Amino acid sequence: MTADERIGQAELLYERAVFGGDSGALVSAGRNLDAVEADLALTRGKVIHARFLEERAEDVRELELFERAAELYGLLGDVRSEGEAVFWVGTFHQVVRDDNGTAVPLFERALGLATRAGDQLTTSYVLRHLGFADHMARRLDEARARFEESTRLRRELGFLPGVAANLIGLAYVAAQQERRDDAAALLKEATELAASTDSHGVLRWVAGAREELGLA
Repeated sequence: MTADERIGQAELLYERAVFGGDSGALVSAGRNLDAVEADLALTRGKVIHARFLEERAEDVRELELFERAAELYGLLGDVRSEGEAVFWVGTFHQVVRDDNGTAVPLFERALGLATRAGDQLTTSYVLRHLGFADHMARRLDEARARFEESTRLRRELGFLPGVAANLIGLAYVAAQQERRDDAAALLKEATELAASTDSHGVLRWVAGAREELGLA
């Protein structure tokens, strides 16, 4: 059901409660509006996060929005969406505040929820960010395994820009493991996938990785 449909349904339920005397309709109306609020909070939080990636200035509303979305989805029993929202709470702590100590337990919780819901896309995101945590902790074999499993899921889903982004992470790991030929091959494939999907942001990340790893 779309947001407009949920709001329209809540309006009808309001009328049923007021004019029809069906006070029980208010529970369903509230759930519809909670779902709309949760979806809006999650999406607004993502937009703020994208702005952070451009400007590198923290906006505390991002965390508040993601936490509110996770709370509402939990109350609604929407396991898939709760897992996605919890992932984004973890991402805020990892990416914005550079706090893997707080982020990793949230990612692990999100992974459990996404697995229960069969949500492969969120699972791929969680594994990617757990890979970042392993990489930063110099657990290179673990990081490689996380990135590879995330990449496998993204290939199955046809999420090619996401595959390209993961290949960059794998290239960094390969370079640190002294597998420079592998790193170069991974960046080559990442470039091809990003170019074929007009993923210009990913192309910039590839260029930055080539320069940083001396593989230009």
